[in-house]
Amino acid sequence: MSNVDVKIYFNFRSPYCYLASKTLWSIIDDFNVNLLWRPVGGWDLRSPPERAKSKLPIARQDMARFARRLGIPVTPPPVETEPTAAGAGSLYAQQQGLLREFIVETMRIEWAEGKNIGEEPVLREVAARIHLDADSLIAASQDPVNLAMLTANAAEAAADGAIGVPTFIIDEEIFWGQDRIDFVLEKLTELRAAKR
Repeated sequence: MSNVDVKIYFNFRSPYCYLASKTLWSIIDDFNVNLLWRPVGGWDLRSPPERAKSKLPIARQDMARFARRLGIPVTPPPVETEPTAAGAGSLYAQQQGLLREFIVETMRIEWAEGKNIGEEPVLREVAARIHLDADSLIAASQDPVNLAMLTANAAEAAADGAIGVPTFIIDEEIFWGQDRIDFVLEKLTELRAAKR
């Protein structure tokens, strides 16, 4: 089976992206896919602040249920946590071949340990844990080119019809939510069977 493009929109502030960071890797490990990484920053692909306030109690309950099922800890980060630097930094991690490690460790330090990934010392701690050059990561997290890429990714998401994170796209088919990863795997299985 030739490579299948799987596009993923991801915001490091999303609790559902934290859940996905624990379960999405079979997409890559079990299939011959070309991962199209599309991080976004700020409030992109998240509920706007006024809606987020009313959703928070429900989302926390929902996340807690999924976390119990996965057996993972949840310690929400400070409410002022800003994900843009982590999103921009992830582009550097990807260039260095450490995207998976960066995603897993960034989401762990934020959602399991409750730290603010918008703060430079926290990103430096992530870098140390995954053996990524910390100064280069911080520079990448502030690089105007990388920040512009996050904005471009948000515009691309709108054009693709993505309405939240995580979103996975295969061809024209959209899979929204960490609880849709099984459907992504089913789609990839179907595509592999069709190529035989």
